[in-house]
Amino acid sequence: MAGTKSTRYRRATWFWRAVAAVFVVIMVFPVYWMVNSAFEPNGQITSLTPSFFPVHFTFHDFVDAVNRPWFWDDARNSLVVVCSAVALVLVVAFLAATAVTRFRLRGAKPFLVLILVVQMVPSTALVIPLYLLLDRYHLTDNYLGLILTYVSITLPFTIWALRGFVRAVPVDLEEAAMVDGASRFGAFMRILFPLVLPGLITTGVFSFITAWNDFLYVNVIMQQNYHQTLPVWLFSFSTNTGTDYGGLMAGCTIMSLPVVVFFLLVQRRIVTGMTAGAVKG
Repeated sequence: MAGTKSTRYRRATWFWRAVAAVFVVIMVFPVYWMVNSAFEPNGQITSLTPSFFPVHFTFHDFVDAVNRPWFWDDARNSLVVVCSAVALVLVVAFLAATAVTRFRLRGAKPFLVLILVVQMVPSTALVIPLYLLLDRYHLTDNYLGLILTYVSITLPFTIWALRGFVRAVPVDLEEAAMVDGASRFGAFMRILFPLVLPGLITTGVFSFITAWNDFLYVNVIMQQNYHQTLPVWLFSFSTNTGTDYGGLMAGCTIMSLPVVVFFLLVQRRIVTGMTAGAVKG
């Protein structure tokens, strides 16, 4: 009987591994096709017999993309705006998540429900109200206005996600630090912050990707070409005469590199079992 169960377990394991492999291929294939097309000339991309590997390997599309007008300006704008928005949203969300988790605040539960309700609102429904609000305070076509917009659309999820990480840290650790002489702020920075750091990095990755890939808000809020970001710059590859698919794929590949590099730099910190070690120690 034990051998039969072991055989069934192995078969089930291999079956679910095969299912996972299929899903991985489905998810990765569009990315592979994007990179593959970036190294092909337009004639090969639009051919009725597409190839899975570049037949005429070329870097022309990448050279054309980086030499395209406004690329360097928009790349700088993307980095400055997105990094500023992520830093601001993490600070505000961390403080808010700590407040609703560690302190008995009136209206904490309605506040959390309101966060979920805000997340259910389609982003397109917020464009006009946000634009009118920013225009009222002269923040349209302004970096600060775009940063505040990204903070507002990523803050609800970030607070909700960080709340779970803060709750996972035992209060006893902070109380023990305060008994040993640490202040409330000292316990917050020396105990809670290091243990919630993986959660901050995880939610920071989400906020970074959300803001980095945004096209709708920046296209509405920022009017001048030198104020826009890379998603709007990608739109310049589509004109009335057609679409430069090779340049577009090269531009998408270049735009994806910062996200990939950012994820590779922080992947080791995206873990969730650090509080167990703290309690045991």
